[in-house]
Amino acid sequence: MASVEADVIADRDDSADLAALERSWREPPGLWGWLITVDHKRIGKRYIATALVFFLLAGLEALAMRVQLARPENGFLGPDRYDQFFTMHGTTMMFLFAVPVMLAWGIYLVPQMVGTRDVAFPRLNAYGYWVYLIGASFIYVQFLLNTGTDVGWFAYVPLAGPEFSPGKRVDTWAQMVTFTEIAALIAAIEIVVTVFKQRAPGMSLNRLPLYVWSMVVVAFMVIFAMPAVAVASTFLLAMDRLVGTHFFNPAEGGDPLLWQHMFWFFGHPEVYIIFIPGLGFVSSIVTTFTRRPVFGYVAMVLSLIATGFIAFGLWVHHMFATPIPQLGQSFFTAASMMIAIPSGVQIFCWIATLWLGKPRFQTPLLYALGFIVIFVIGGLTGVMIASVPFDLQVHDTFFIVAHFHYVLIGGAVFPLLGAITYWFPKVTGRLTSERLGKIGFWLVFTGVNVTFFPMHFLGLMGMTRRVYTYLPGQGWGGLNLLSTIGAFVIAAGVIVFLYNLAASWRFGAPAGDDPWGADTLEWAIPSPPPPYNHARIPIVQGRAALWSMTPDRPVVVGLNETRREVLVTTVMDAEPDNRQESPGPTPVPFFAALATGFLLILLVFTFQALWIGAIPLGLALFAWAWPRHPDRAWRLDAEAGR
Repeated sequence: MASVEADVIADRDDSADLAALERSWREPPGLWGWLITVDHKRIGKRYIATALVFFLLAGLEALAMRVQLARPENGFLGPDRYDQFFTMHGTTMMFLFAVPVMLAWGIYLVPQMVGTRDVAFPRLNAYGYWVYLIGASFIYVQFLLNTGTDVGWFAYVPLAGPEFSPGKRVDTWAQMVTFTEIAALIAAIEIVVTVFKQRAPGMSLNRLPLYVWSMVVVAFMVIFAMPAVAVASTFLLAMDRLVGTHFFNPAEGGDPLLWQHMFWFFGHPEVYIIFIPGLGFVSSIVTTFTRRPVFGYVAMVLSLIATGFIAFGLWVHHMFATPIPQLGQSFFTAASMMIAIPSGVQIFCWIATLWLGKPRFQTPLLYALGFIVIFVIGGLTGVMIASVPFDLQVHDTFFIVAHFHYVLIGGAVFPLLGAITYWFPKVTGRLTSERLGKIGFWLVFTGVNVTFFPMHFLGLMGMTRRVYTYLPGQGWGGLNLLSTIGAFVIAAGVIVFLYNLAASWRFGAPAGDDPWGADTLEWAIPSPPPPYNHARIPIVQGRAALWSMTPDRPVVVGLNETRREVLVTTVMDAEPDNRQESPGPTPVPFFAALATGFLLILLVFTFQALWIGAIPLGLALFAWAWPRHPDRAWRLDAEAGR
């Protein structure tokens, strides 16, 4: 049992303890320090920046596709290059941007929000980032060599099988999935353990911020959903292509529908993995900018959990055009419609909060409101295509493209842009420009509707997806040109948004600790946060942690400041349970990730990699497990006679 106790912050002289904390959590400067860091904030920022780079690349690919489709029989992209572009656009958005960036915000924010000093496994966290970067770079090197994957981000068999896709394009895609799934599973485990075992005392589960609840639900969804696609791509598809098995080859007794079942068992929950963190962002923003807690906390939490459960019962609605039994179609139609209920509950709770509060219409709240409008439109078309007869009419048309872009841009991109604006002062210590922020919002909001709303009509007119051109007499040119104009308006909005961030980072007004008057614990610490987050672990006294804090601000004492120690608490009520030392900077995760990348990439080309790559990976893991020497903090502790 830990020897920790409550104290009041006003009665303490913290200068000596703060100096010891600074020494214990300090990290080496320069490139070496950048490579060996295990600080969750530095790794979270790194994840976010990398994912945003891939977001820009996916945006450029989308612009190229829109230019190609702007007029009939356009020759801007040939058929092979167009196939590569739409495959890389979908793969980048789903595997390299949306899921990583949402988990990255969790890595950055959750420890600060729950009042701890680091994530549960800092070295594993660093390893996950490097694995993600190596896998993402691998597939983009192939794409830049004009040999990118060209079978869609879903890689349906038999098109993705060895008979119709010889060469290494699909093998690279399958291995990229392995890299990103490893990284996602690591991030999910970090979040689950950090939330359940490192919360500040007093933060019982019924006081958890709604954003943290959203990340807990998403982390469990990742743990249950990701293995399906990892097994399907790494083992079954790769073995069909490289070993000669026939899991998906009907001529030898295999079943192509097995791939679709396994892929969509992951693929549909992934949609919710992407947008449930967006729900958490919106709850935080609505709370702060209405100055009142979100209406219906319990209903909101139950809705998040219900969404997570029901999301696993929808995957077959992607397969209504395949020969599945009508009874199965009925079940998945019902589930597809039922999931609108928890989403609707949350929207009504936000509307009630706005109605009862005094909203300040600053840029983050505009993005939250934009999310509600765009997401509701996407949700309504989602209910329409849950009906089998209607789905069969619009299956694989631009109506579906319009639907899922409304859902994903509304459900993920709008909340994300709002979240970046909202937490930018915490990350950098500076405020963004409100004027540029609102210009960027209206450009993105207008562009999204001009781009994707006409696609509903294109789909109803019969324009199918994944075609690189069309004939002049089909009457699709006008609406396609309008969509292309809208795509450039979105691009203009993104440019304004990024310029605002860059200019504010350098010239923005100082933000202070809590410029918005928010209620969660990350706003109780300086901006940007120090390496140890909270100098004193706070004792939470209510659901709105800062708004309910008494003037004496009780804190936890008893942790050793001369080494990296975190407080371990109980699962349900967050009562102090133990103290645990957190590891410091080390190059081992970086080298372990390099060894993992070497093994997995080499496996695409030869099975000799199993023993060639196993040697450096084994050495890296041996170094990882090697008992650590007393670190500098321990030596400082000894020198101080403690």
